[in-house]
Amino acid sequence: MITTNIYLLFNGNCREAFDFYKSAFGGDFNYMGTFAEMPPQEGVPQMPDSEKDKIMHVHLQISRETALLGSDTSQVMGEQVKIGNNFSISVSTESNLEADELFEKLSEGGKVTMPLDKTFWSSYYGSLTDKFGVNWMINVDKGENV
Repeated sequence: MITTNIYLLFNGNCREAFDFYKSAFGGDFNYMGTFAEMPPQEGVPQMPDSEKDKIMHVHLQISRETALLGSDTSQVMGEQVKIGNNFSISVSTESNLEADELFEKLSEGGKVTMPLDKTFWSSYYGSLTDKFGVNWMINVDKGENV
């Protein structure tokens, strides 16, 4: 079963925003991690000390089916948030094959920002902007049928 959630981007106030959303929706943080906790990765510059306390990823479960996901941006990782690029649609699939098929279809005429591959946070992940300017994140969660 495919699930979709909204992934929100912030310019340094992600923790504050998600504390607010938690107070509004209730629920629990399934995960909240900072850039300081991110393991070194080939091709990714080292995070400056000024950005290490920013949120790398947060997951707030607000119902059985729905979560709000988010992170702060980093100048090391790319441009700052602007209205219009401050969210992505996050899709979780049940298999790598399903992720590959969906990624291929959505990226047609668009721009791949991160090819599908194994990551430290997911068994399979990739991101793209489709030909209409919509940002997508395709993910196969750890432990799922890969």
